[in-house]
Amino acid sequence: MTLDINYVREQFPGLNTDWVFMDNAGGSQILKGVVDNINEYYYSHNVQLGGSYEISQKAAAAYQKGRENIATFFNAARTEEIVFGPSSTILLQFLSKSMASQFQAGDEVIVTITDHESNIGPWVWLEEKGVIVKFWPMNKETYELELEELDKLMTNKTKLVAVVHASNLLGTINNVKEIAKFVHDRGAKICVDAVAYAPHRAVDVQDWDVDFYALSLYKTFGPHHAALYVRYDHLQELDGLYHYFYGKDKIPAKMEPGNANYELSYGSGAIVDYLVELGTQAGSTGSRRDKLVAAFDDITEQEMLIGERLLSYLRKRNDCTIIGIKDGMDPRRVPTIAFTIDGKDPEQVCIAMDKYKIAMRFGDFHARRLADSMDISKDNGAMRVSMTHYNTIEEVDALTAALDKVLRE
Repeated sequence: MTLDINYVREQFPGLNTDWVFMDNAGGSQILKGVVDNINEYYYSHNVQLGGSYEISQKAAAAYQKGRENIATFFNAARTEEIVFGPSSTILLQFLSKSMASQFQAGDEVIVTITDHESNIGPWVWLEEKGVIVKFWPMNKETYELELEELDKLMTNKTKLVAVVHASNLLGTINNVKEIAKFVHDRGAKICVDAVAYAPHRAVDVQDWDVDFYALSLYKTFGPHHAALYVRYDHLQELDGLYHYFYGKDKIPAKMEPGNANYELSYGSGAIVDYLVELGTQAGSTGSRRDKLVAAFDDITEQEMLIGERLLSYLRKRNDCTIIGIKDGMDPRRVPTIAFTIDGKDPEQVCIAMDKYKIAMRFGDFHARRLADSMDISKDNGAMRVSMTHYNTIEEVDALTAALDKVLRE
């Protein structure tokens, strides 16, 4: 591994504190480069787009640059395939509304029990139009979604399958490429929630051949902002959400009512700049995209090390139930680790950890249907430690040392 952890941590000024941030799935720390870009936009380009004057033209170019960078992050074929919005929840709501006219009574949509509610609720509402919504269950022993179960649900009336790429409760990565082919072979489209995946692995919407793919930039080292990939031909088919004179071909603007946030869109581009620099340090001499992929190779290795460090501790406890794959070196897992401790209230444990300045979380993490199905919604759900590549072995050891003290109290 060539990841320079000291360099990495220097890029996140918020880490310069006594706190250990282990709640990154709720929101990561922000890159200095992102904040610098936002400030630059405010100080140099803070005018409305569409004007003939020079500053407006420069503002439009900055906004476009942000979209180009995020298109590189997704590996989208066209810059216009990227839609910006306030959050992945809102973007998926936008998507379902703009697709509503494509559904007829009796059509079917399949959602998974493992998803965050953001990729369930927007599709369940289609029941009001007579659409039939089915739930794809999880294998509770392997914590995985099985194609055999999906095959039982799909019919010639299935129009869409909504699936999560990585569960924010289980930490399990689903094989989206395989699922997308399976869905497409049966004549349906696929919508993927990548919020819990994007900070940990390189995204490649072209290789996976997905139709719709959403992620939250504020959980991927950026500002409170989000992006949705919509394949170009599908984007043309969507009903517009903006003014009536924004026709079907005015893309992606027709999906960004009121305009996307200019400064956050430009600022988010620094995420890619950062990853490209990590890839350069890793020895990649290829394109910006090649360097980004190389960066994620190192990120994955770092995250496996810290994930296994915590999981090895939890496996040794006879009072602990790990929710998800128990091996941190398993490539099907991200370091988002939920667990319960016999006889301990997750809320009280997290509160007790606060005095050690360890930031973690308890609850169902908006994966309520999954938590209900696993019977962990009651009694304040589970505890979750969610790490990313800027976390260190030393921080994991501080976490487990504090947890030992708290659980003895």
